[in-house]
This record gives sequence, structure tokens and C-alpha cells, in this order.
Amino acid sequence: MDNIAKNLEKHLRVLTDEIGVRLAGSHQEYQAAEYLANEFRKFSPHVSIEEYPVMERAVSQEKLEVEINGKWIEFPCSLFGASCTTSGKTFEGEIVFFDSATSYQKSDLSFITNKAVVHLGCHIENEESYKRLMDAAPAFILFVDTRYPGSIPLADGLFPAYVQKYGSVPSLNVAYMDAWNWQKNQASKAKICVVGEARPSKTSVVICEIPGTDPDAGVIYCGAHHDTQAGSVGADDNAIACAILLEFAKIFTAKKHKCTFKLISFGAEEQLSLGSAAYVRNHRKEITENGIFMCNFDSMGSIAGWYDFTINGNDELLSLIREIYNRNDIYYLEKTTPCPYTDQFPFAACGVPGIWLFRPNCTAGLFYHHRVDNDAEIIDFRQSAVLMTATAKILEKIADSENTAQYRTIPADMQTEIDELFNNVYGGF
Repeated sequence: MDNIAKNLEKHLRVLTDEIGVRLAGSHQEYQAAEYLANEFRKFSPHVSIEEYPVMERAVSQEKLEVEINGKWIEFPCSLFGASCTTSGKTFEGEIVFFDSATSYQKSDLSFITNKAVVHLGCHIENEESYKRLMDAAPAFILFVDTRYPGSIPLADGLFPAYVQKYGSVPSLNVAYMDAWNWQKNQASKAKICVVGEARPSKTSVVICEIPGTDPDAGVIYCGAHHDTQAGSVGADDNAIACAILLEFAKIFTAKKHKCTFKLISFGAEEQLSLGSAAYVRNHRKEITENGIFMCNFDSMGSIAGWYDFTINGNDELLSLIREIYNRNDIYYLEKTTPCPYTDQFPFAACGVPGIWLFRPNCTAGLFYHHRVDNDAEIIDFRQSAVLMTATAKILEKIADSENTAQYRTIPADMQTEIDELFNNVYGGF
């Protein structure tokens, strides 16, 4: 186990320490894809990189100033992925505080037109709400992640499908405590200047195929993502999972299995799983017809915390997963409600059962979520190796089953919920 932990750390440090921040569509994201592909080729000749369109966040300067008691004060900020910029111009507006929990209940949002909107809540999960927000034409939006009342801004992004349909205004993330103090001190105005652009680029998806002994037995997919949020080297989000895929290549080529394995590292996950959604759309027929299971690791390496696994599948699958994990002394909170914020979700939209492995360390998720301190020091490499090894046993059990059909269904009511989410949040197929 110690050797596996050392290998995981070695791969992670290449991604985080040598390559660094890996924004979707950037040169660094492609460097990460190339590294993973070259490592996969040590175990399989069937390695490829597919590229899909993405808007790269190419920003060289972000500046936010807020007027408090007649004095302009500068605060930190982070431009949202998929947002337009100010193209080096300064945008100014009167501050309006807007909470996502109740403000959308108002029939008229014209009170935010041409204003600097401090938006409490950084995810707009309702398409109609986003459309109304854009129709109201604010000058710009300062999003506040209400899950984490911290003193530094987190990084995040707008939903690409929404932006494509309704456009965007300059949208930046700000620290919760800064927004708190603006309201406390009755801040009156804000102005922003963002130098740079969201420019057309390509995101990379790396595929390592390990053929099974029976071409008709189906495919087991294992996923992670190699891109990061702005300003973060993404050790737990999600370099540790990429390292696990490389170790999986070693494990699954050590002996023959009935099913084929496809180990896939996706780009642009931080833009609402754009990379995995594009891959699934491009391979929809193959995935729908041959997909047996999809296992996705994302943010599961925290030193402290507990396991929280989302599983979309039938009772037979849930029972198998529970039995093998418990036999290996791994216990977890079991969730079955579909979550659209992982690379597993587009596969579920194709009817492929799957699991997302997650390890939170606070009730909101991860205290270092999308932050600069998401680095190698917060990873438990040995515990990650234990989880990886137990998960490999589950995948090998499914891969060699005489009756994979028993695991291959998603309950009808769950599939209906998945389909509705995929249409509403991703824009469907």
C-alpha cells in the first residue's frame, strides 16, 4: 500500500507542482493531458486524446473596487469561467444586494438594471432564473458562495449551456466576508476592470482503453478530470484522481478481464463537465449500447473527513458495492439522488449506472473548495490508495461477472430525474 501511495504522490506532484494551474483550454491543461497519455502508454498501446471546443478563461488582470463612506477600497475577486470580461474597460454601478434564495420570487427584476449586483449564492440552477437575470441587464454581478463564509474569493463558473443561450455579463466571485461587510457598512457603488477575454480554445480528453477478452461483454468506464479552477493547482480537485487512473492502468493490465476498461481523464470539468458531456455526445451510441458502469473519482483525497458516495444504479449494484467496500473496512454515506456536477452524470444520462466517490471534510463539502490552498499538503495518499484498491476489486468483480446485465440498469424514476436534469442544466443531447 505504501508503494501505491508513493506512486500517487509522484503523479500528483507533476500535475500540481510542475504543471500547476490547469484552466480548461489552456496550454497547462494540454500539458497535463500529454503527461497522462504518456504514462498510460506504458501500460496500453490504445491511448488517444480527443479535443472539444471550449472557451478559455484568458485573464491577465482583475480589479474590484467598492465605495464605502465615500472612499474607494480595493478587494480581491475572481472572474467566473464562461463569463465575458470588461475587455480592459472599467464598469461601474450602484450596489444592489440580491439573494438567490428569495429574490427570484419578485415578478419584476428591473431594479437591478445597470446595477452592480451582489448575488448571494453562486449557482443559478434554474434556467428561467438565469434568463430573467440576463434580461434585467445588470452592469455586472459579484457572486458570493454562501456555502463557505470565508475571507478569500473562491473560483467558479457559469453554466456554459445557459451562457450559450442567453449570454452573460461580467461575473466575478467575491469573498463572503467582504460581501458581509459591504452590507454592514452600506457600501454604495462598485467598479470592476478585467483585462483579458474568454477566447475559443480546445479542451483535451485522454482515453486509455484496455481491451477485454470478450468484445461483446461491454465497457466499464473510470473517470477523473485534469483541469482546475482559476488560481488553484487542484490537488484534490482533481489531480489525485488522475493519479488513481494511472494506477488503475497498472492493475487492470496485470491480468485479463472479460469486460473492456476505458480509463478517461476529462478536461473542462470545471465548466460543468463540458469535457465529459462532449465525449458522451460524441460516443453516445457506443456508451448507450455497451456501457456497463461508470466509476468517477472527484475530490476524494482529503486528510480528514468521511466518504460520501453517490450511486445511480439498481439494488443489486448497491448491494455489491456495499459488500466489497465494507469487507475492506470502507464505510460511507450512500446517496442515490442524481448530482449533475460530476463527470459521471453525462454517462448516467445515457442510462449507464455509476458512482461518484467524494470525501467531504465539512458539512458544506470541502473547506478548501476551489481555493489556492488545494495543494498536495491536504491529501492523504495512503487512504487514497486504500480506497483505490478496494474500488478496483469492485470493478474487477463487475468486469468478470457472468451476468453483467444484473448491474446494468438505473431505476426508471431515477432515470427520469437524470434526464430532466441533463436537459435543464446541460441542454440535453
